[in-house]
Amino acid sequence: MSTEDQNGINYSMLQSRLGYKLRRTQLVYFDVFFEACAQEGITPGLFSILAIIYHNPGLTQSAVSSALDVDRSAMVAAIDKLESMEVVERRKSKNDRRSYALYLTEKGKAFTERLDHKVSSGEEAFDTFMKEGEREWLLDILDRIIEARKGQ
Repeated sequence: MSTEDQNGINYSMLQSRLGYKLRRTQLVYFDVFFEACAQEGITPGLFSILAIIYHNPGLTQSAVSSALDVDRSAMVAAIDKLESMEVVERRKSKNDRRSYALYLTEKGKAFTERLDHKVSSGEEAFDTFMKEGEREWLLDILDRIIEARKGQ
């Protein structure tokens, strides 16, 4: 593979840098993710919150924050936004009266499903160049990188 692009810029020092390649790849995929979310009036971060609540109804704000590795103070504003959109509701936690459990409203469930479909459709266009099984292989590798970092 040539280390120069069509403009004659030499990338030889970066070609073997995993971090550089991952970041470039992330930007490509994130554009699709961002566009799908923007069409629905939210950010990818808010979609991530919805996805966690969708599959884990009743988690506290702290638990969602921890699951997504997001600052707890930022989570309050995010949940306020989602509540104002009438897609998330806070309920007193059954286990801890000082905490609120998070649930999707019926509107929120439909909204999250529609958004997930849009994000998936956008990503499928990129998957066409992958051979059978490569997507799963790549997801497995990325999961192992994330887990290895957590263990340090």
